[in-house]
Amino acid sequence: MSSSELSRRAQKILHAVVTEYLQAGDPVGSRTVTRRHDLKLSPATVRNVMADLEELGLLEQRHLSAGRVPTASGLRFFINELLKVRGLSAREKDEIRERVAAPTRDEVVQRASRLLSDLTQHAAIIVTPGPDQQRLGHIEFVPLRDGKLIAVLVTTDGAIENRLIIDDVDPRRLESIHNYLNQLLKGMTLDEVRERVIRELGEDKNRYDGLISAALRLSHAIFVASGRSADVVISGQANLIDDQIAQDQTRELLRTLEDKETLIRLLDRTRHAEGLQVFLGAETALSALARSSVIAMSYGPEEEPIGALAVIGPMRMNYGKVMSVVDVTADTVSQLLAELATT
Repeated sequence: MSSSELSRRAQKILHAVVTEYLQAGDPVGSRTVTRRHDLKLSPATVRNVMADLEELGLLEQRHLSAGRVPTASGLRFFINELLKVRGLSAREKDEIRERVAAPTRDEVVQRASRLLSDLTQHAAIIVTPGPDQQRLGHIEFVPLRDGKLIAVLVTTDGAIENRLIIDDVDPRRLESIHNYLNQLLKGMTLDEVRERVIRELGEDKNRYDGLISAALRLSHAIFVASGRSADVVISGQANLIDDQIAQDQTRELLRTLEDKETLIRLLDRTRHAEGLQVFLGAETALSALARSSVIAMSYGPEEEPIGALAVIGPMRMNYGKVMSVVDVTADTVSQLLAELATT
């Protein structure tokens, strides 16, 4: 339903009911609406309109003697059509940048997660930049015993990863292998590296050059044969206990937050979507979040986002505030990671 399908009067009353409910958490009656909102309507008129909104599925009356509360559809209409999100001030944006800025990518993500939780008083999750989007800065192999090697992988943003591989390559050839691979692969995303290695392995000329063959074989063991996945940073799980979520649902939600792959799948929908995303209850497609809301946004280059961040809380939350904080934090993380990549 769009705003054009609902009268101006009905929109004002729906806005008043949802606003009151989000603030207090109690069913809202017609007298509360007329007393606290200057609608210039009688309680009887408001009751009639509220009844119409109930028939449309935007409000519900859980008890005959009580007022009404918004349904998930009513919240969705409110967020999409009626909510006016206040942008953060320049000072507030500067404070967020100061709290998130750090010398490494991982620390930027950690600080952003803590900040989201602190400012919203809900749980915050961030899916770190997918490894396939990181760019290779340097690669080196350190020989161990019994034909084992440590592959040291350094990305352009300073992340370091060590991987153990087994290969009987002559240690005396490693320096030449380093030079060849760094010249061939440096600056590529790890996804591009994988494609290049597979392509080079398919070239007949490379099969008969012992040095190149060994270098590509080692690269295949690191970039192609070994699976690598994004990681998830979580802050503020304790806030879920304070949120308006039943105890058994809280336990299920906490278990869901421990499932990294589930969270990655949820936020991957955000990484490939445009702008701020709000998932209400069943829209998350996760039973543990049936009575929760997720406000999420991707971060990184606009044309190719590299991760996503989100706040998880009850369906009764301050959407305007949380949406503003998520929006500015995502933009700040994008700027900081871009700056780190160029230093």
